[in-house]
Amino acid sequence: MRSEAGLLTRGALPHRLPGVSASGDVVGKHLPLQRRDRPGLAPGSLTVLRFGGGAYHRTVPADVLLIDLDGALGDTHSLWHRWLTESAALLGVDASELADDRAEAAAELDAAGAGNWRTLLERFAEERAPVYLRPAADAGAALRRLAAANTIVGVFTDAPVELARVALAQLGATRRVAALETGSGALERLQALLGAEAPIARTREELVRAAA
Repeated sequence: MRSEAGLLTRGALPHRLPGVSASGDVVGKHLPLQRRDRPGLAPGSLTVLRFGGGAYHRTVPADVLLIDLDGALGDTHSLWHRWLTESAALLGVDASELADDRAEAAAELDAAGAGNWRTLLERFAEERAPVYLRPAADAGAALRRLAAANTIVGVFTDAPVELARVALAQLGATRRVAALETGSGALERLQALLGAEAPIARTREELVRAAA
C-alpha cells in the first residue's frame, strides 16, 4: 500500500516550538487550507508547524496534546460515506467493494485510477460540511484553553487530507492546530513529530478534561 507520509518540515525541528497561538503564523505563513500546491507533499499527509521568536530546544519540556479528529472534534465518517455513495458511479468504482478503513480505501481509489477523486472529495466536503459537522461549544472552549496555555496541539485521522482540512475549518479548529497527520499511520507520524509520550484525547470528554 502506498505510504501516506509527507511533511512540510523536513529534518530537525527548529529550535523553538512555542505552541499554538491564534495568530495564524505558520511555516511559509500559510495554513493547510490556504496552500494546496506545496511541493513535496504526499496527498494523504500534511503537517504544518507554527513558530514564534526565540529558540526551542527538545530538552525544554513543552505541553503537547494529540487529538483524534473524528472522536474528539467532529466525526467525518458520515460525510465520507455520503460522498462515496454519490460519487461512486462518476468515479467508476463500486463503493461497497472499497475497504472500510479510509486510508486503505484511498489507496484503492488511487490504484483504480479514479480520476480526480481527491478534488471531488474536497469540493463535496466544502459544500456539505455545514450539514454534517457542527462546532461543539465545549470542544471549542477546550481548544481555546489549550492555546492560552501554549499547548502544542496535533490532530490525526485516517481520513484523506482533503476531507480533514475542510473539517478543521468547519469546526473552527484550523488556527488552533499546530500539526495535522492523515491517512495510514497518522498517529504514529504525529507521535514521531511531537513526542511518543504525548497524551492522546480520543473523545470529546478526554479533550475537555485535558484542557481543564
